[in-house]
Amino acid sequence: LAASPGLWLLGAVAVVFGLVDAVFLPAAGALPARITGRGQLARVQGMRGLAVRLANVLGGPLGGLGVALGGTAGAFGLAALLVGASLPLLLTVRVGTPAPDDLPERASVLAELRAGLRHVRQDKVLRPLVIAAALSDLGFVGPMNLGLTLLAQDRGWGSSGMGWVLAGFGTGAGAASLLLTWRGRVPRAGLVAAVTNLLSAVAIGSLAQTSTVAAGTFVAVCIGLLAGLAGAVTGALIQSAAGPAYVGRVTAASTLVGFGVAPLTFPVVGWAADLWGTGPVFAVCAAVCALGGVVALCAGSLRRAELPR
Repeated sequence: LAASPGLWLLGAVAVVFGLVDAVFLPAAGALPARITGRGQLARVQGMRGLAVRLANVLGGPLGGLGVALGGTAGAFGLAALLVGASLPLLLTVRVGTPAPDDLPERASVLAELRAGLRHVRQDKVLRPLVIAAALSDLGFVGPMNLGLTLLAQDRGWGSSGMGWVLAGFGTGAGAASLLLTWRGRVPRAGLVAAVTNLLSAVAIGSLAQTSTVAAGTFVAVCIGLLAGLAGAVTGALIQSAAGPAYVGRVTAASTLVGFGVAPLTFPVVGWAADLWGTGPVFAVCAAVCALGGVVALCAGSLRRAELPR
């Protein structure tokens, strides 16, 4: 409302939003372990996934409504209103007291960071789990964001075709979240996370080989289902293995690559697609994702990990 949102202002807002998200997302991601029983972590992750998918479906139309009613300022105002509405909801949340850890009461940020990384490094389940999650995020973000746009252009699918593919991915991911919400617990969770990660990598590589919108949508449904299940189970395993005292720090470490490093690969993905085409780029990114599944399969402690009852 106070300024004309030109490119530089939007860039500044994006930077500030990213900095805020860097604090908010790990904190919000750590909440399930503090507000529910350990045996319900997978179900809560499924419910959270459903909420995210629903928000993604409704967000576009709501943004369009804001633009139609009030122009750009209306769209930003509606977004601000929705974000602001989350504040009183968060204020009603009551969390349990975390278990004591080995840090002094007034530990510095660097001391907490070192303690979190040390905790991950020393744990036989968390160490390969965080590495596998980082590799999966690193290979997934590029092809399923910028890569998908380039693929739609190469195939001549247009905006509507890309919309169908995105809808297919959202449907698959939503189905995975609904399954976890209903089941509540996945037997042999570590093995399930590793196998679904590998299968989703195969599906990502296959997406670049599709030529029609229908085939691309079907493969996108498979990617959403497999990657959504792998991500939710991985998140539940991380929170159950980290324990209440370290869950925030471990969550931050596990999301660092996905939210901080992986988006920086967009220019590399675009440059590589210009040189070699989308097929090889999708194949390389799928191989990076598959490497995360291989790490999980090769770690016996993670492969045998179970979610608490």
